[in-house]
Amino acid sequence: MRPDLAELVPYRAESHQGMVKLDANENPYDFPPVILEEIWQHMGKQFFNRYPDPAARRLVEQLSAYTGAGRDGIMVGNGSDEIILNLMLTFGTGGRVLIATPTFTMYGVHARIAGAAPVQVPRRAGFALDVEAIVEAARKGDTRLIFLCSPNNPTGNPSPPEEIAAILQNTRALVVVDEAYQEFGGKSCLPLLEEYPNLVILRTLSKAFGLAGLRIGYLLANPSVVELLMRTKQPYNLNAFSQLAACTVLAHREEFNGLIKRILADREELFRELQAISGVESFPTEANFILFRTSLPAERVHRELLARGILIRNMHGPGLENCLRVTVGKRDENRLFLEKLKEVLDA
Repeated sequence: MRPDLAELVPYRAESHQGMVKLDANENPYDFPPVILEEIWQHMGKQFFNRYPDPAARRLVEQLSAYTGAGRDGIMVGNGSDEIILNLMLTFGTGGRVLIATPTFTMYGVHARIAGAAPVQVPRRAGFALDVEAIVEAARKGDTRLIFLCSPNNPTGNPSPPEEIAAILQNTRALVVVDEAYQEFGGKSCLPLLEEYPNLVILRTLSKAFGLAGLRIGYLLANPSVVELLMRTKQPYNLNAFSQLAACTVLAHREEFNGLIKRILADREELFRELQAISGVESFPTEANFILFRTSLPAERVHRELLARGILIRNMHGPGLENCLRVTVGKRDENRLFLEKLKEVLDA
């Protein structure tokens, strides 16, 4: 085994049966039956025994219509994770990758897998980007990539496009802005694409559009960046069923607009209720989850909630001391979580 991977800890998602699952930032609502029926109707007799379109041309056309980006500047992947790894393998190996922390842990993991050196640039108080520190760090060594998440996971705060632009103006590195939660809030960096060829935007259909189980991510970038990424992309990376489901969802995305509005309304109610609990500090969010800190150790709160049938994410770590993250669920799930959290804190 490569010596530099010997201490890498595999990513392990918790799996507990019969729990109220509020740990993975998924859309909690059942997939719309009318869309599911249309997916079945479009499946032909040779659907499973033939390879999928390696370029996912129909899906790319749908994504172009949805985002306004040109088709030659779009690449799809088996979840955003695959695209992140493609970025690391194509541009990062042997160089430095800056990561604004705390944030999504897989940026650092994929950097190490690709043989790049992940460099953490801590965020400011309140989890805002430290633009000056990022620009200064980008000037050092062989910096290839800069990863920013907006709205940020797990903190929920967005980064203003003006801050992203300030970083883009002061580096030749690729600046990757992960907008996985953009449908829930925050301003997109899409308007910056035409001006900055070193900007890359990541999106997903796993969150707002309820396709987490099918693993569909996509990238928006300058066509020259996409052309280089195609050299490391697996040829049949996105299966035929995922391509069909994604196309059908995008053709009927108005069906999800109501669900998104419901999640946003429930998010505000959940945030208010968390703020009212003694011993809890909740952080403002523009995503479909809320980060909060408790007066008790996060590990204990997580364990006690699990014993009561509630699964959330323990985020305790540097910069996130005693913090946990809860996904906005259905209204009855949110209320049950609040009830059990109060029980744990009162006990």
